[in-house]
Amino acid sequence: MRIGIVFFPAVGPADKPATTYFAEALRLVDLAEEAGFDHVKMVEHYFFRYGGYSPDPITFLAAAAGRTTRVRLGTSATIPAFTHPIKLAGKLAMLDAISGGRVDAAFGRAFLPDEFAAFGIPMDESRDRFDEGVAAVKRLWTTENASFAGRFHSFGPVTLLPRVVQHPHPPVFVTTARSLESVATAAAEGHHLQTVPNAMTQDELAERITLFRAEWAKAGHARPGQIHLTMPALVAEDGEAAMAMGKYDEDRNTEAIGEAVAAWGRTSSSAYPGYEKMANIGKRLSFEEKVAQDKLLVGTPESVLAQIEGVAARYGGDDLSISLGVHSGHLDVERVAESLRLIADRVLPKLS
Repeated sequence: MRIGIVFFPAVGPADKPATTYFAEALRLVDLAEEAGFDHVKMVEHYFFRYGGYSPDPITFLAAAAGRTTRVRLGTSATIPAFTHPIKLAGKLAMLDAISGGRVDAAFGRAFLPDEFAAFGIPMDESRDRFDEGVAAVKRLWTTENASFAGRFHSFGPVTLLPRVVQHPHPPVFVTTARSLESVATAAAEGHHLQTVPNAMTQDELAERITLFRAEWAKAGHARPGQIHLTMPALVAEDGEAAMAMGKYDEDRNTEAIGEAVAAWGRTSSSAYPGYEKMANIGKRLSFEEKVAQDKLLVGTPESVLAQIEGVAARYGGDDLSISLGVHSGHLDVERVAESLRLIADRVLPKLS
């Protein structure tokens, strides 16, 4: 099983300056490169403490590319609805060139009402904009003198420069937390899966993984599919200390997402059935229940290894990877760096 890290800042200026957060995150990128982690990822969000320090993950990944030579660099995920496909395809192609062909391009639909409102885009259009945006980006990556005529964007003939390094194009991931339709469509079209166990029950996650694998096999793709699970993680020598720090971090993160999803209390969209319930996100499982259900990987190196082995046994396969959420910004970076070292030294070797 391959293990990487993902950055999801959940702080704002009152908590930590952006300059400090990014200096800390890039220090952890260096550690991930040296310690043998598989990949580094960054999210895209706006305005709120929940991800707001990362309106453009590609900018962060370009900085990471300049100080690494080995780790994969992934978006987690970029939002086609908020960017013209020529701009998005060009930025990712440029990152692929800068990094020497290490980009994993994950795309998502977005789900926060305030973000859609700020961009002036109806939420009901999100699925169509997502599908069209990904198709247009792939067209630009794979076709010279490319033309495209869609509902939202039309262009061409144009030849995108620089050309992508990876052929036929960087691996494409679809990020989804709820939609079975999105999982099935992703597999049918040869797009890999990125999802968040914390957003669903174990049975729901198993259903989505099983569906993805079945649809991938049915489509007959020549290459194997990939499934990336995004899971917050914190490891310490002292299990009680790890739990205390993990609970503090998770409580602060829950506060941040609560602010970001509050608009769902006054919003509904046919493209997001049931999302009105997200306004009550803080009333769901306790921290201890999340750890017990392997939604959060928290504890000693040995206990977290056991959690990961449980995840592998439950959902396993050579296609499975985990992206560890390691630095929301609430904990001292020294504690986070020590957590990564412990995982590298005492967890990763047992998984190879």
